[in-house]
Amino acid sequence: MAIYLLRRLLLIIPTLLGILLINFAIVQFAPGGPVDQIVSEVTGSATSTTASISGEGGAAAGAYPGSAGLDPEFVAELQRQFGFDKPAHERFLLMMKSYAKLDLGTSYYQDRPVLELIAERMPVSISLGLWSLVLIYLVSIPLGIAKSVRDGSRFDLATSAVIFVGYAIPGFLFALLLLVLFAGGSFFSWFPLRGLTSEGFAELSAFEKIKDYLWHLTLPIAALTIGGFATRTMLTKNSFIEELHKQFVLTARAKGLSERRVLYGHVFRNAILIVVAGLQGAFVDILFTGALLVEVIFSLDGMGLLGYEAVVKRDYPILFGTLFCYTLISLVVHLVGDLCYVLVDPRIDFDTRDP
Repeated sequence: MAIYLLRRLLLIIPTLLGILLINFAIVQFAPGGPVDQIVSEVTGSATSTTASISGEGGAAAGAYPGSAGLDPEFVAELQRQFGFDKPAHERFLLMMKSYAKLDLGTSYYQDRPVLELIAERMPVSISLGLWSLVLIYLVSIPLGIAKSVRDGSRFDLATSAVIFVGYAIPGFLFALLLLVLFAGGSFFSWFPLRGLTSEGFAELSAFEKIKDYLWHLTLPIAALTIGGFATRTMLTKNSFIEELHKQFVLTARAKGLSERRVLYGHVFRNAILIVVAGLQGAFVDILFTGALLVEVIFSLDGMGLLGYEAVVKRDYPILFGTLFCYTLISLVVHLVGDLCYVLVDPRIDFDTRDP
């Protein structure tokens, strides 16, 4: 296990570099960088869709549509300010050297270190992801087990209909529906429309702070949970059904063991392994996809909203800083998932696998 763990840790570095390099190369062809946006604001024209960041590495003011009439020295100063006076490969190498020292740069527009901004926003995103993941598994595992032992019954059919609806509708659509129904839309105003805390939060008592925090989290977590429990429930059901039809279960029943003893004493450990195998994937999916849209919809100051604003404003230090953190977290979470396999089933030995 130690050799496998070391090998996976060493693979994190080239994987991280490869992902950042590919995204950096793609961004070079994206239209409308920060220099072009400022030029457009100064000249009062809209940002051209033909301008790209690769043009921002040039020195000529004419590389920017709408820059005609501007002082070339002004445009060149903008290039130096944003670092586009250097070729793309040199900018990438400088970025990697800074990242190696955990220096993610400074935001173009907020004039604050990116690492400081991420440290402020990351707890919100992780909080959403962890609470949602806990609720998803608290619902999906018992429900999946109940469906497996009642396979084909009315209970199984009724719950399957609900599950298919939850699977078919994305989490962000549930978020919009919950906003309309319960957050000041056309029906009820039971929950806040946006934010994670109320005004005057600092003056509240400890109990009132917890109550206010959970009040604001109710709708976002509900949206993520409803949109995420369907797959885990069906995965749990199918896994338990497969195990219930194996020979060792028939042998255990023939010995006179109760159904509860057979289910939780023999079947559970084998069946739950595939559910645990999807634990890290579920967390990454919630954190990197569902939570991003939900944060934007509910105006929560998390990583999703931070990244969305960075894309809109072309704030590349934040854009690549969040990508770096997301990628690193994803790789570490998948490694932790492999360790969970061993805890659930000690028979698994990754060191005996072929490399």
